[in-house]
Amino acid sequence: MLPRLHSQSDVDPIVLTFLKELKNAGFSGDIESQYSSRLAVATDNSVYQQLPQAVVHPKSTRDVALIGKLSTQSDYERVTFSARGGGTGTNGQSLTKGIVVDLSRHMNKVLEINQEQGWVRVQTGIIKDQLNDAVRPFGYFFSPDLSTSNRATLGGMINTDASGQGSLKYGKTSDHVLSLQAVFADGSCLESDLSQGMPTEGEYAFDAYHTTEQVCREKRAQIEQKFPPLNRFLTGYDLKNALDRENDRFDLTRVLCGAEGSLAFITEATLNLTPIPKARTLVNIKYNSFDSALRNAPLMVEAQALSVETIDSKVLNLAKQDIVWYTVSDLLTDVPGKEMQGINMVEFAGQDEQEVNQQVSDLCQRLDVMLADNQAGIIGYQVCSELASIGRIYNMRKKAVGLLGAAKGRAKPVAFAEDTCVPPENLADFIAEFRQLLDEKSLNYGMFGHVDAGVVHVRPALDLCDPQQEALMHQISDEVVKLVAKYGGLMWGEHGKGYRSEYGPAFFGQELFTELRRVKAAFDPHNKMNPGKICTPLDSNEDLVKVTDTKRGYFDRQIDVEVRDSFKQAMECNGNGLCFNYDTSSPMCPSMKVTADRRHSPKGRAGLVREWLRQLTEQGIDVLDLEKQALENSSSIKTMIDRVRNTIKKRHEYDFSHEVYEAMNGCLACKACASQCPIKVDVPSFRSRFLNLYYSRYQRPVKDYLVANIETMLPVLAKAPKLVNGALKQQWVQDLTAKTVGYVDSPLLSIPTLKQQVSGLKTFDLQQLAALSKQDKANHVVIVQDPFTSYYDAQVVADFAALLTKLGTTPVLLPFKPNGKAQHIKGFLQQFASSAANTAAFLQQVADIGIPLVGVDPALVLCYRDEYQEVLGDKRGDFQVLTVHEWLEPKLHEYEVRECTDEQPWYLFAHCTEKTKMPNAEKEWGSIFTHFGARLNTVAVGCCGMAGTFGHEVDKLQMSKDIYGLSWKPKLEALDKERCLITGYSCRSQVKRFEEVKTKHPLQALLQIL
Repeated sequence: MLPRLHSQSDVDPIVLTFLKELKNAGFSGDIESQYSSRLAVATDNSVYQQLPQAVVHPKSTRDVALIGKLSTQSDYERVTFSARGGGTGTNGQSLTKGIVVDLSRHMNKVLEINQEQGWVRVQTGIIKDQLNDAVRPFGYFFSPDLSTSNRATLGGMINTDASGQGSLKYGKTSDHVLSLQAVFADGSCLESDLSQGMPTEGEYAFDAYHTTEQVCREKRAQIEQKFPPLNRFLTGYDLKNALDRENDRFDLTRVLCGAEGSLAFITEATLNLTPIPKARTLVNIKYNSFDSALRNAPLMVEAQALSVETIDSKVLNLAKQDIVWYTVSDLLTDVPGKEMQGINMVEFAGQDEQEVNQQVSDLCQRLDVMLADNQAGIIGYQVCSELASIGRIYNMRKKAVGLLGAAKGRAKPVAFAEDTCVPPENLADFIAEFRQLLDEKSLNYGMFGHVDAGVVHVRPALDLCDPQQEALMHQISDEVVKLVAKYGGLMWGEHGKGYRSEYGPAFFGQELFTELRRVKAAFDPHNKMNPGKICTPLDSNEDLVKVTDTKRGYFDRQIDVEVRDSFKQAMECNGNGLCFNYDTSSPMCPSMKVTADRRHSPKGRAGLVREWLRQLTEQGIDVLDLEKQALENSSSIKTMIDRVRNTIKKRHEYDFSHEVYEAMNGCLACKACASQCPIKVDVPSFRSRFLNLYYSRYQRPVKDYLVANIETMLPVLAKAPKLVNGALKQQWVQDLTAKTVGYVDSPLLSIPTLKQQVSGLKTFDLQQLAALSKQDKANHVVIVQDPFTSYYDAQVVADFAALLTKLGTTPVLLPFKPNGKAQHIKGFLQQFASSAANTAAFLQQVADIGIPLVGVDPALVLCYRDEYQEVLGDKRGDFQVLTVHEWLEPKLHEYEVRECTDEQPWYLFAHCTEKTKMPNAEKEWGSIFTHFGARLNTVAVGCCGMAGTFGHEVDKLQMSKDIYGLSWKPKLEALDKERCLITGYSCRSQVKRFEEVKTKHPLQALLQIL
């Protein structure tokens, strides 16, 4: 039986008192001190792990000021803070032992857009892509770009002075910041452009302003000499650009940009915007080696390109194994007979279309000459001018960051020396020596980056669970610092210092570094703001954070190796945070999108499971043996009594497993993470394993038993559908079901039943079907039933049979066999294994006849491939159940092509599991409709919020509604619902519940068309 687990590192009583007093003082945001919330922000996109004392989510600048003001009391001298946004930093910038102040949950609004002057005022918790969506209708965009733009916040961009693709022309974030609202450690506020007046004497803001200006003026010569003239040079405190030499004006804004939250909280920002280019073209140049790509890059810069981005073959090959490749495979085709080892993606953009076209033409002419003469390692190129296609290529390039973490084996490419910056003319030689360094240590690595700015991201593959490999990381880090110095560059060219702050003193020299400490002391004399990052206050004895500080690998290595390998879907999460994606039309992750709670994300859930496994190992529990017992042994009377007792005690006894359960309970098991995440963090997989063990200690709720046994009950209930439906319609029955079972909006059984609707179909007889000729078998289709469509939406199955007949194929309805997916979702793994084994054996027997097996609901069909393989392994067999489009699309050549006569298009809303597990599904449905003379437009939506029975559970009802409201509701409201086609039963059920309309499956529209 699963043991009771404890919280680790209890919160400092002083911090708890501070939090209580903060709430009493009128703090209006959220305050979280539970272990799971702290764990969720104990990691970022770096290799480090640091458990904070608490997490607070302010709702206003007043809330943030209140934090600082209260902390000045002598009782709270040791209470410290770190601002946090999207948590996408690769160097642990926001990790802290103190209190995390997360501005992303509530402070994420656009406050004002000035179209005439081209600026915007925002709260700094807003996500970069969210900001661009807001200003796009006005013809503008915020031009500093980065690979994590769909989840990184403006606050994070400002604090690391972020830049990425296009920085040669567009510059860094600080080049576009007009003013910042800064809240200091004493609660004082300052608008950095002084539009709200000079700071008041006695406030931290006053000392900060005047001391920093003094340093910038007095040490001008040393600053000019030490700060290299690089496009990506991030100092932490940008003393070089804080003093404008032309008008001798001091600008505190520049110092705050790149300060990593070590000087003040940034709550609002006024940003200048860039007009959206009227013309954009991307030239993708292919090379026979990565070195050739690097050495050829200066030519592109000379050609006046906006940007030159590069990726190596390692990244390219990982992309080819990912779902993202389906979107770009026709835009980056292989060169026959030659191996593509590197790509330069060269973009031209501007307001003058003719000028852009001429620049592209000039480059292509030079490339043609070089190709003909076999120069520069160029083996081909492709030109792309379609905006959507350019976006898809850049999305692939952006995903490269996470894809590197998907490399096979225990050693994973990790970020620690990945944003080195050298003068572009030195880049190829620098990288050659960098590669030599890594090759000598027999390390694999991947490379990509911004060759136009001298920045290439190099990520060596290391297993940081191995102490020797961790020591090697420290050694390489030190050697790279020396290497960049040799080539006139620096260690932190794009992603800030964070845990690399220890290299600051050596780089700046003692005199200048002392001045940085003077600045820190003026802003934050008691070292409360992100202590240990960049520098410590002058006269402070506190240390800087170090490259050797605690990493995730330290905790992971405490878990047994076999357990780590078994739970790799959770263990391999590298924190890249793609699951925090802002896009509401993206399937991943619906629960995170509506809660804005990091625990309710694949990253958060993976982190909680890792800690859960670590604690079990610490107690000497063999998790795999415990699972084996749970799968093989039936519950005894004593075990059941113990579960009841433990459940009663549950209210009074702490168990970390409850916090893990809370996060898992909000998962919709949509499986989007299993393919959308670059690391393939498969939450439903380890969620079911967790629930299976969790309920070995605690009693399950009644509703779980109802869900797990629904497939057994439905054939019985369907014998008297009118009686069952009559009872379900009674208000008292609905109230009783909601109160006692926790289940609402029970769907009604189909009347007439499926059996009645298909009574004329050929009866399933295995021997008769086996005796058919090969040609006759090719003209038959066996319809595989699923519980929900067959019993709640039987018309779809009947219409599929009619469609098959219309297409000249004989339909045969397979007797209903439980699929078991609901059992898997709820963690009834013993029952699921039994259901899967029985059904798999039956389906294999039918498949051996040689007649196609086809099901109408994608989620249930995919269960045969995914969860069945997971639980049965080699015992699953090789049977294949196809979805409708998978069966029909390859057979289109057998049917006459029809001309399109219908002026109105149909609209496809695909099931989220279908879209992510079968990335060509929407395209194939489109091909089918086009063949039969109809137009099908794909509608971009995320999860509908139903997810099997999730939306029917009382405790999930509000979340289900909220998720539906993200993308489904607004998209459906804008369209004729009669023309909306929905592949998933659960999605059609959700639409019927909230819109009170019955929508069609695409196959039903096809039947209507034919």
